[in-house]
Order: sequence, then C-alpha cells, then structure tokens
Amino acid sequence: MKIVFHGDNAANFRPGLEDLLQGSHQIVTISQEFEGPEDKAHFETADVVVGVTLNADMPHPHKMRLLQAPAAGTDGIQRSCLPSHAQLANCFGHENAIAEYVMAALLLRHVPLHEADRALRKEEWPFFAGRPGALRTELGAQTMGLIGFGHIAKTLAHRAKAFGMRVVVANRSDVTSADVDQSFKLEDLHSFMQICDAVVVTLPLTDNTRGLVDAKALACMNSHAVIVNVGRGAVIDEAALYQALHAKHIAGAIIDTWYQYPSTEQATCAPSQYDFASLSNVLMTPHMSGWTTGTVQRRKQSIADNINRLSQGQPLLNVLS
Repeated sequence: MKIVFHGDNAANFRPGLEDLLQGSHQIVTISQEFEGPEDKAHFETADVVVGVTLNADMPHPHKMRLLQAPAAGTDGIQRSCLPSHAQLANCFGHENAIAEYVMAALLLRHVPLHEADRALRKEEWPFFAGRPGALRTELGAQTMGLIGFGHIAKTLAHRAKAFGMRVVVANRSDVTSADVDQSFKLEDLHSFMQICDAVVVTLPLTDNTRGLVDAKALACMNSHAVIVNVGRGAVIDEAALYQALHAKHIAGAIIDTWYQYPSTEQATCAPSQYDFASLSNVLMTPHMSGWTTGTVQRRKQSIADNINRLSQGQPLLNVLS
C-alpha cells in the first residue's frame, strides 16, 4: 500500500513506522501545501493518508481507503470530501499527558513555588510557615468538575481522586465510575457549575458543543472557581469567557485550546480576538497539554495498528461514523 503523511503534524509520526508495520509499503511524506513536484499525485493515489486536513480546495484522494488522523480532533477534516469507500479514524494516547498538565496547572494555584523561589532569591520570606498571609489552600480539598467523560476526563478523574479531590461530571449520558462522586446530564450544566472549584472542559468541538459553556453557565460558577480548557476553544463562548475573567466574576482560567491558530500563511497570531494576555488571572499555553514523547509513541502505534488491520482486511479501530 502507499501510505502518505500529509503535512508537518503528520510527519511527527513518520520516523520508525516501518518497525511497527507488517509487510512492505511505500511511505511518502508530503508538504501541507503540496509544494513538492509529486505531492499532489502522491496524495491522489494514496491508499492511506495520515493527516489532519481535508477540504474541497485540496486534490481529491480518489484511491484512499483510510484517512487516519494522528490526533483525537478531526475538525479540520470535511467528511463530505472523503471518497465513498474511505474510512476516517482518529487516535488518542494523549490523555496521560493532558491529565498531568491539568494537575500541574491547578497545583500551581495552591502551591506558589515560583513566587516563593523568586522571593527567597531576594532574601524575602513571605511564604515562611507561620507568617501572616502565608497560609495556602490545598487542591485535595476541592471539587473538580469534568465536562465530558471521554479518554481525557477518565484519566484526569483517576488522578484527581489520588489527590483526594471530589470529582463530579457533566456528560451527555449518565456516568458510573469509581472515580466519580456525582454525575449530571449536560442539560443540568448550570447546577453542575455551581458546585465546582475547578471546571475542566474536555469536549471535542461539534455543532452540539460549540458555545456550550456560555455566559449563563459561567455566571453559575463560584467567584473563587477556575475554568480549564483542554478540549476545544470554542466549546466555551469566547466573548463570555473574556468578560467573566475581565470582570473577575470567576477567579481565573487555564487555557490551552484557543480560538485562533497560526497557519501556513501566518506563522504567528494572537490566540483570540480578545486581549486575554492582559489579564493577570489567566494562564495561557499554546495547545501544548497533550504533546509529549509518550503521546507520539502511543499514537504512532495506533496508526500502525490500523494500517496493519487495513492490509489484513480486519475491522479498524476508532472509526468515526
């Protein structure tokens, strides 16, 4: 089979793939913008494309049997452009990394390591035990609220329980798990938001989830609560989030998934039309929470597993309907 890795994102999963594949295959890496002299021809004649983009402006991959996204999100893929005989699959493997990111970011709100370090280097002791104002809160005494209960949320719930946190979930369907203390339906999102100290958005972006966390939902949060987005930016209404933070109606936000991203035409850009960078109660990171060596290796294995299954006529994993 011809296997084509399309673009820089997909190319991260190319090295060493042969060691995981059964049989002999032609493996080609092409640029995102089809700049090479044979890039379009390779794309059009590929049996398998590994990539995160497909739209009507691109060459038509008429021979493609599998479009394998090397990620969980597929919002850059227009499914109407898939050949009728092709399957679309995604992969995960990022849940451990994202769970560590969330726990680390939340811990920093309770354990001021950087502030204490900077102060002591100046021979200042504001966090010295017993000093007025030095008392801090404990993450384990708080309630984590998870919106969605997929791979990320399940892993995060387990980590949170290890810290002694209470874990509640808002999900499309009822959740029964040893790591969950209370389950809400998404229709009861406002009641859910009221009891959380840290709300973590883990949902993908779909027509049903876009703007799900709106101004009314944010208004239900406690003034001491924080919201974390490691799902997709637009699941939280952009303007409503900025306004809630700017007015300090909520204590803060940890944002890793955004509303605007760099492109091949524009290498840098602001992550939002609103000036989140001016807000002191926001921790901003550039969609990095799931990007670790472990994630790459696990996803590479998932990609290879599906290619092997395709070549052997077996059912594929993580196929999206």
